[in-house]
Amino acid sequence: MTSTAEPPKRGGLRGFFSRLASSQAELEAEELREDADQAGATPIVSCGGRRRFCVAGTLRTVTLRPRGGAPALEAELYDGSDVIDLVWLGRRKIAGIEPGRIVKAEGLVSMQDGRKVMFNPRYELRPGA
Repeated sequence: MTSTAEPPKRGGLRGFFSRLASSQAELEAEELREDADQAGATPIVSCGGRRRFCVAGTLRTVTLRPRGGAPALEAELYDGSDVIDLVWLGRRKIAGIEPGRIVKAEGLVSMQDGRKVMFNPRYELRPGA
């Protein structure tokens, strides 16, 4: 009769002390990265180069900022790895797009003034924690 040994659990006491020493911001960033991964999203830090990506995270800020004389709603999305600006041109307000909301967005990522931007993304409002 052979017995199969259970693989060692990751973390253990070392993981406990690591989590204990981590700051609240680091723990929240790790949780956001895990949530984005479960949603099937690409980490924002890996996005770029005029390609389409699906990203997910929490909206940090939402502002109305005119672009070229037309209204534009801008939201900063954070997934624990980096931030991306979501911009809806010609919009003053979108129901559900507010700070603290969890969003999954898909669109073409470009760079503008050194920041990642996604214009008029398709988006999905996700349930909060």
